[in-house]
Amino acid sequence: MRLTCPLCGERDRREFTYYGAAVYADRPEADAGPEAWDDYLHLRDNPAGETRDLWYHELGCSAWIEVTRDTVSHAVTATRLVAEREPPAAPKGRGRRA
Repeated sequence: MRLTCPLCGERDRREFTYYGAAVYADRPEADAGPEAWDDYLHLRDNPAGETRDLWYHELGCSAWIEVTRDTVSHAVTATRLVAEREPPAAPKGRGRRA
């Protein structure tokens, strides 16, 4: 599989390190039970089809890349720098420090 780094161009997958799905799970409240924390830490979706993943260009420019790919065909449909993403919304029930 080949990935296109937005900074370096097309590269072999072996230059990158896979870090998992590019989604943010809702963190349980601090007083949530053990089942909620177990689900948060260990359970992930495993879709057949399009997914967005985080990859680190370890043997290249050290950029974090978001890769949109199909898990069935392994076709890569898009790549972009994580720095270009919209930041995630602030967690519910928490304010930002000034």
